[in-house]
Amino acid sequence: MATNGKKFRASNELVDRNKRYAVAEGFALLKKTVDARATKYDQTVDVAINLGVDPKHADQMVRGAVVLPHGTGATVRVAVFAKGERATEATNAGADIVGAEDLQKRIEEGFLDFDTVIATPDMMGIVGRLGKVLGPRGLMPNPKVGTVTMDVAKAIRDSKGGKVDFRAEKAGIVHAKMGKASFAADKLEANFNALVDLVMKLKPATAKGVYLKGIAISTTMGPGIKLDTTEILARHR
Repeated sequence: MATNGKKFRASNELVDRNKRYAVAEGFALLKKTVDARATKYDQTVDVAINLGVDPKHADQMVRGAVVLPHGTGATVRVAVFAKGERATEATNAGADIVGAEDLQKRIEEGFLDFDTVIATPDMMGIVGRLGKVLGPRGLMPNPKVGTVTMDVAKAIRDSKGGKVDFRAEKAGIVHAKMGKASFAADKLEANFNALVDLVMKLKPATAKGVYLKGIAISTTMGPGIKLDTTEILARHR
């Protein structure tokens, strides 16, 4: 435990809590904090984007999905609600489980061995009955993020290829995964830019005042690193 404590302090001491780092500098520093901790597993890299919105108002909800150029580094298990030809397409595209009423029953009985749920529009009557199970876990299919679709093959490829769904939480903060600590800094930065650029484009017309209030990145066990938003704002003027 003493060794872990030393590693934790070493990674924390690398970061100036009062400084906002340029994006490239921030990711280079993040990699140094990973090296300082030297954990045995590949930590996830997360971003927290603080937005000037009030998600309690429907017209200020920021929600979307982006396929990260370098993926998430995670294995994604996909469940698909479909019948007939679309079910065959889903199986051929690599879905981990495909079904309809039978899948509904399995989930009602406690089966939750998947990370993403995709459904064809005609299956939403069945999927809707699972709202109390899927909803709180963020697994409910939604057309806004491409998980209610007739093109199930593309949705499966996107999900397994690095698609990240995001939405603003109660305090107006978007949390999302951007990859793994083992990724090169430039790949993490490219994933970050893809996500943040979409969040900027989704600015609600009703949002008043400062939209992008702040951004911080971190690994699962590492310190938060605040980023300077100047270059991001410059891209979206």
